[in-house]
Amino acid sequence: MAPSHVLKCCQKVFSWIPVVFIALVVGWSYYAYVVELCIFTIRNTGEKVVYLVIFHLSFIMFVWSYWKTIFSKPANPSKEFCLPKADKEQYEREERPEAQQEILKRVAQNLPLYTRTGTGAVRYCDRCQVIKPDRCHHCSACDMCVLKMDHHCPWYVVNNCVGFSNYKFFVLFLAYSLLYCLFVAATVLQYFIKFWASELPDSHAKFHVLFLFFVATMFFISILSLFSYHCWLVGKNRSTIEAFRGPVFRNGPDRNGFSLGFSKNLKEVFGDEKKYWLLPVYTRQVLGDGSTFPTRLVSLDPEQPTIDVQPESTKRYSKSLKSLSAN
Repeated sequence: MAPSHVLKCCQKVFSWIPVVFIALVVGWSYYAYVVELCIFTIRNTGEKVVYLVIFHLSFIMFVWSYWKTIFSKPANPSKEFCLPKADKEQYEREERPEAQQEILKRVAQNLPLYTRTGTGAVRYCDRCQVIKPDRCHHCSACDMCVLKMDHHCPWYVVNNCVGFSNYKFFVLFLAYSLLYCLFVAATVLQYFIKFWASELPDSHAKFHVLFLFFVATMFFISILSLFSYHCWLVGKNRSTIEAFRGPVFRNGPDRNGFSLGFSKNLKEVFGDEKKYWLLPVYTRQVLGDGSTFPTRLVSLDPEQPTIDVQPESTKRYSKSLKSLSAN
């Protein structure tokens, strides 16, 4: 037990190395841009002011969204998805998988569940001892079931599980990372060229300016593809897991089962109030609460109530048709 405990502690310590590294890089980039470029290199006062104002705005939004992504605790299934004590004891006594599934099916009848395993069984986590809500998966790194799990991010500078509680923050982090890197690279470029062509005198700022351009450009290119991919996922209302393995409903697998149309898909991630979409703050979500989500079923599930996800325009059109038919 002791070596295992020491090993877990070492893993936790090492998992923060990428975060610390990125924090140091970001801290250096702030010094290099504000001090070495704006204060020591740029001579035009107006240019300095404009660059510093825009830089600090992008820097604050980038650090804010990054912080929220790292330190937002993953959301877990509520107690209603735990087996009642009597059913749990009976489940543990049973040795036959068929009998265990009967217990799970009986309990699941009272839960808002649409998805199943590939074999049609109720999704149950033996490790956490809970019936998994739709889009919930067990994270082996966090050792817990995470609501609407997208992926665990150990080495991409986050060291956290990205899911229902922080997916909005993660997408904003990628977006503001791109803007930050793009702004730095674009404004540093002319001074990079001047230092490279020896049009500016050699000074201690030269190394910082040259290296700052390379680092900003490298990070921009590396983040661009990931951000584009997650924009596509948001538009389709899929998690990374669902993009590789589509959710299985009682009527079969359907990759677009949770897609409600582009507008509602955005609201399911960023919330109902558009004024908060670009801010890394919690926003009220009317579509999906982490445990339950509206679904677009190709053929209706006879065992679950139908969730109306029609746009308002479609509803009004249907009502007008009914009134015309009645007349």
